[in-house]
Amino acid sequence: MWPSADSPSAREARQAAVIDVGSNSVRLVIYRIDGRALWTIYNEKVVAGLGRDLPATGRLSREGVEAAISALRRFRAVLDSWPADEVTAAATAAVREASDGPQFLKRVRDETGLEVRVLTGAEEARYGALGVIAGQPDAKGVVGDLGGSSLELVRLNGAGATDGVTLPLGPFALGAPKPLELERTRRAIDDALLPMANRFASPDFHAVGGAWRNLALLHMQVAGYPLQIAHQYEMSRAEALGLTHFVERQSRASLERIEGLSKKRFDTLPYSALVLDRLIERLEVQRVVISAYGVREGILLEAMEPEVRDRDPLIEGCAALTALRGLSPDLGEALQAWVGPVFETLPPMFPGRDAVLVAAACRLADIGARLHPDHRADLAFDQVLRAPIAGMTHPERAFLACVAFARHSSAASPPDTATIGRILTPDRRQRARALGSAVRLGCDISGRNARLLEKSKLEIRGEKLVLTADADWQDMLLGDQTGKRAQALAQALKLRLEIA
Repeated sequence: MWPSADSPSAREARQAAVIDVGSNSVRLVIYRIDGRALWTIYNEKVVAGLGRDLPATGRLSREGVEAAISALRRFRAVLDSWPADEVTAAATAAVREASDGPQFLKRVRDETGLEVRVLTGAEEARYGALGVIAGQPDAKGVVGDLGGSSLELVRLNGAGATDGVTLPLGPFALGAPKPLELERTRRAIDDALLPMANRFASPDFHAVGGAWRNLALLHMQVAGYPLQIAHQYEMSRAEALGLTHFVERQSRASLERIEGLSKKRFDTLPYSALVLDRLIERLEVQRVVISAYGVREGILLEAMEPEVRDRDPLIEGCAALTALRGLSPDLGEALQAWVGPVFETLPPMFPGRDAVLVAAACRLADIGARLHPDHRADLAFDQVLRAPIAGMTHPERAFLACVAFARHSSAASPPDTATIGRILTPDRRQRARALGSAVRLGCDISGRNARLLEKSKLEIRGEKLVLTADADWQDMLLGDQTGKRAQALAQALKLRLEIA
């Protein structure tokens, strides 16, 4: 059993603000933190271009400084009256490397009162890797965090970051905003990566940074991919190289004609594509995974208590998403204990992840409690499919959405069948229907009273699904509606039903 996401400590929500002074953008993000789950509740960005002139002058861009100061003054006003320990301000490569970086920080302090911490290259790399772990705890391989002036590479071992380096391979360091000189820049990137090739070679590459997220969204558009969510979107080696080869050869005018791309990245996107191209080749990458989490989330993860960090963000996020007054706070955990043993006996659908998905699905049991009953199943499906919850791949996200639909409806097919058919295999769709039916049965048999679930048992015996109740509780628990729900579950599992 995982540490309880339903414990009082996990429900003690708090807010935290992170101000990120980057080489290209200055950003304020306000988070709600529910245990291990992070929710972005406010996000404001100003593309200041602080590092735009750094390669030529060694100094911050004059226009960028003014834009950044203006943004930081506004951010300070937004955070007026916030306790100091709930606000973190950090600066990365441009401020770290510029000769006038200290003067900029003094001006920020004098005009806004903000104390901005300048991250070292090693710290920036480590926090970027921790951010990936915040969004995908079991991530392995290499993290690449591309900013305006630098690229951080960090190796992951499944438990944390073990090795990192900072390289001057951000778009501004390579020549942006000037048009990309393809061959010259390719040679410069290869020269920088050559000494790192053996050290960071990995089949899995976790891409962090706004430029690479934009590349992923472009790939979705080109591929006709229906679920427009960047976090944990995956591209094969061939797909990623095809994309980067296309983008790095586009002029600004050509990029401007592509819908969905950030207008602020037209000058830098070809450079970003070329860096990813060379990383894939030099590090022998076979799979690129996009992470929407990075340095900011890494800072928040490090600040958590060790016991909280060890929790699963998917289970925590699902519990937080459905935390409603007036409902049993321990229902999700009780449902997990009740249906979990049944699904443990079935062939795995997501090897190594089925138990986590069952736990998460049980926390989502009442996501539709305050939705209109005529539309509850469809609305619950859509909420889960697009919920800003970390710790799940796109197929797992689609699976849980189908579970949420089946929990509220006996219909054979969920909405948006084109999306689900693209992402989930038929076997996984059928398993989702079964799990949703099991959660629905557990909710109905108990009336959402977690303690009543202890009076009944669900198990598989050979070719039969067997539902039993304690002797003194049979007439109260095994009624007509229970029978209908149990029959629906048995059909979804392709078993015969026995109610004892």
